[in-house]
Amino acid sequence: MARASARHILVATEDQCNDLKSKIEGGASFADMAKEHSQCPSGSRGGELGEFGRGQMVPEFDKVVFSAPVNEVQGPVRTQFGYHLLEVTARSE
Repeated sequence: MARASARHILVATEDQCNDLKSKIEGGASFADMAKEHSQCPSGSRGGELGEFGRGQMVPEFDKVVFSAPVNEVQGPVRTQFGYHLLEVTARSE
């Protein structure tokens, strides 16, 4: 079964998500941005979600995590929780 590790930042608006993505692409630390801005409890851990398998996250999340390149920030990804920046940190098939 495919497994992945990822981290994310959850915010309320697409604009805020795009702004944070620009900052990260400009050199800001993903973990620091997660700690400062994420509305998810994982923010205190730099957005780390740990390891999980297919189907353990919402479908929009799964689609990105199991198809996007590793170590590349993806997003905004909209779910019922808000807007996410996602980074797959490891994946095994």
